[in-house]
Amino acid sequence: MEEDENMREELFYSYVRDCVISFLLFTYLYIISDFVIRQFRRKPDIVFGDDEDETVDRIALWLCTFTLAVSLAAVLLLPFSIASNEVLLCFPCSYYMQWLNGSLVHGLWNVVFLSSNISLVLLMPFAYLFIESEGFSGSRKGIVGRLQETAVVLGLLGLLLLGIFFVAFALVNIATPFHDSYDFYFPYIYSCISLFGVLLLLLCTPLGLAKMFGVTGKLLVKPTLLEDVTEQIYCCRLDEAATQRQQQGYALCWTSPTKQVLLEHLVSIASSRQKLERRMRASGWQRNLCFPLAMLLLLLFTGILVLQVCVHILHLMVDDAAMPKGSKDLGFGKVSLSAFGSYGAALEVILIFYLMLSSLVGFYSLPRFDSLRPRRQNTPMSKVIGNCVVLLVLSSALPVLSRTLGITNFDLLGSFGQFDWLGNFHIVLLYNVLFAGLSTLCLVRTFTASVRRELLRALGLARLTLATVPAASRKGSALCGDRTPRGPASFVHTPGVNSLLWRAAAGP
Repeated sequence: MEEDENMREELFYSYVRDCVISFLLFTYLYIISDFVIRQFRRKPDIVFGDDEDETVDRIALWLCTFTLAVSLAAVLLLPFSIASNEVLLCFPCSYYMQWLNGSLVHGLWNVVFLSSNISLVLLMPFAYLFIESEGFSGSRKGIVGRLQETAVVLGLLGLLLLGIFFVAFALVNIATPFHDSYDFYFPYIYSCISLFGVLLLLLCTPLGLAKMFGVTGKLLVKPTLLEDVTEQIYCCRLDEAATQRQQQGYALCWTSPTKQVLLEHLVSIASSRQKLERRMRASGWQRNLCFPLAMLLLLLFTGILVLQVCVHILHLMVDDAAMPKGSKDLGFGKVSLSAFGSYGAALEVILIFYLMLSSLVGFYSLPRFDSLRPRRQNTPMSKVIGNCVVLLVLSSALPVLSRTLGITNFDLLGSFGQFDWLGNFHIVLLYNVLFAGLSTLCLVRTFTASVRRELLRALGLARLTLATVPAASRKGSALCGDRTPRGPASFVHTPGVNSLLWRAAAGP
């Protein structure tokens, strides 16, 4: 009897401890999310005394912050689980590590899965419809009216989507009584949503792996090999002076399109000159050490990632245990999940974060989604909601992607490992083959193009366009007779072009 009471008391304290730890972790993530959103969100133009719009904006901000916190939790879920397993292996009898146990990790997986689905299906659509609502015509204006309109539209949208899913299931001969919907239809819908997220990652991640080299090149200072930065700065200054002289001397004769073209060109020249001056001011170790080291690390991580996916393809062909379907209880904190021990687990965590970063870079590089990219202090609330949805979809699919590609052997816990398509050998194998092929293709194409462009630029074979005034924009200068401004033409950037530049910069 006493043993049963002690067991129940221990389970109760363990449950309370897990709840407190989960609440503290989510609170930290919520604070970080609130800080990030406030850095990008544009302050709404609210009339003084208009409490209605201010309340609506505040509620939408709370919902977006909650969704972003859930996204961060989903990103950290698998790395936290891997690190916790290795920590328990290193300190199995430590008193200070008793809070880190299997029940806490399982609870976090279940909470993140539930919160991500609630945010995606309910909170984010409600936030968008709420900021766009104005209340039904003829009804009393206010928060209550906008809430009623949002609730009605959201309910109709939910019924429409459920009807579409039911019809789709009926067309593929999947029929189940309606009272079993919670046990069959909703998990099936979650499986379809997860498959969509993983397919989106398949599209974004290979592109992001190739774009990471360009993004890193923009953030770091490139080494000045086989090129004269001083000569380029000199050319930019001459072109800037010539353009300013033309803009000041013929401002009364030019039409507005010509003024706009010259203004844009002047801004472009100033930006190029500032980048070149930054390269001149950089120290030797920044130019000659940081940039090559960063490129080598990116190439190393990408190579390891593609190689690991190729090895996983071979494992799939010979061993059914490599399939990501299901959860095998190997005992949390009892065995290392990597053949290289703690070092292999650390590499897995780095690769998972690298996958997420690459997927974000690839998504915002897509042609139709680059306009969704957040701008600092200039992102409207509708775009904030869209970015939160994108981050939620990508982060929720990240654990499934990592396990499907064989980046880690940590089994998907909770409902993450119960998706139906994870047990389909052909889908998993095809996904791995496509990921490896697309990643290799994007890397080879981008790397060869970048090397070819840099070599042409360094050898002086690339053409440096300093200023170009379209012929159509010169029609307005006919009022000035023969005083048509002659902008500098395109030059071949090689040493010894100073005399040509001086003649072009001399103006009319």
